[in-house]
Amino acid sequence: MENMRSENYNQGVSMAGVKHAPEMANNNRRALRDIKNIIGAPHQHMAVSKRGLQDKPAAVDPKNQAGLAGHRPVTRKFAATLANQPSSAPLAPIGSERQKRNVDAAFHGPADMECTKVISDDLPLPMMSEMDEVMSSELKEIEMEDIEEAAPDIDSCDANNSLAVVEYVDEIYSFYRRSEGLSCVSPSYMLSQTDINEKMRGILIDWLIEVHYKLELLDETLFLTVNIIDRFLARENVVRKKLQLVGVTAMLLACKYEEVSVPVVEDLILICDRAYTRADILEMERMIVNTLQFDMSVPTPYCFMRRFLKAAESDKKLELMSFFIIELSLVEYEMLKFRPSMLAAAAIYTAQCTINGFKSWNKCCELHTKYSEEQLMECSKMMVELHQKAGHGKLTGVHRKYSTFRYGCAAKLEPAVFLLKSVAL
Repeated sequence: MENMRSENYNQGVSMAGVKHAPEMANNNRRALRDIKNIIGAPHQHMAVSKRGLQDKPAAVDPKNQAGLAGHRPVTRKFAATLANQPSSAPLAPIGSERQKRNVDAAFHGPADMECTKVISDDLPLPMMSEMDEVMSSELKEIEMEDIEEAAPDIDSCDANNSLAVVEYVDEIYSFYRRSEGLSCVSPSYMLSQTDINEKMRGILIDWLIEVHYKLELLDETLFLTVNIIDRFLARENVVRKKLQLVGVTAMLLACKYEEVSVPVVEDLILICDRAYTRADILEMERMIVNTLQFDMSVPTPYCFMRRFLKAAESDKKLELMSFFIIELSLVEYEMLKFRPSMLAAAAIYTAQCTINGFKSWNKCCELHTKYSEEQLMECSKMMVELHQKAGHGKLTGVHRKYSTFRYGCAAKLEPAVFLLKSVAL
């Protein structure tokens, strides 16, 4: 024994200066000698001689030979699993899958074993083919939900036109669709006004359409003017004697935003028959921009009209008819309940039905507008009714404008009354 200690001591000193080498060697031998938690083999020890550990294991009882497969520490979870198993269930023979799993588990630490979920061999496991089938079916369902039918390409003809911004035109209109709700107002905002009503608003807009026509302004200027008026009236209380002042000032702001050549203030004063002064217009201009927080960049129905007309492969006749119908909608207060994209799509659909004499809404229009024929039906019916009474009553400015040859006499076409009889599916 003294020789063994001296040899071990010398061996320990020579190991890179590690201290307490004798104790480490003794501890290792004691730990291997005292292992008693081998599953199925309570007292199987490694043979120890005076020379140290031997490679041969001690004699094993043939009856407990299968226990060698259980080289795994007994954790609380594993012991509970073993306790729940039927006592009559025989262990798998050496070389089986059970042995391989247990041998692999023996090389992991106790911390890994605590995190491992033990599954009883008696419980039936799903076949790989069944699992693959379930997973593939779930993935197919997810893909079907996410994939939308791609809209036909309508921009290839403008590939060489830098002003068409073909590279990101889809992103622009996706942004318009997300932000168009911010440009809308409550369809009942007139209830908060004490001195004006929806009829006075209609008279103002009908008059502004005539002013817009005589000044030969851009189409987008008219739509932005109406949007500014509605957003301002929805936030500020206005007396009726200043309602016209709000209208001409809103048009001045829209011209500054859209036009290259802006009408001078003196021209607007003459248009109002000198009812207001220059100071009145400038003061109202400051009031409007402060109330709207200088937010003039909003998606109006005109933004969507141009895109949707392109999807419909429109000609000049369809374009003029569509703008005639949507300008009638600008005057009508009840049409505020529809979003700008809905108004644009319904105007084009109604114009197609008016020109063709039958329902006309193809797949390309539906995919680009993202509105089906059934979704447009309510708005389209209201537009047909506006077309029917456009030439009657006091508000005939739009009808007179589109009865000229400059606008293709679009107002003289018969309205699509058959849409009023159709039933929404």
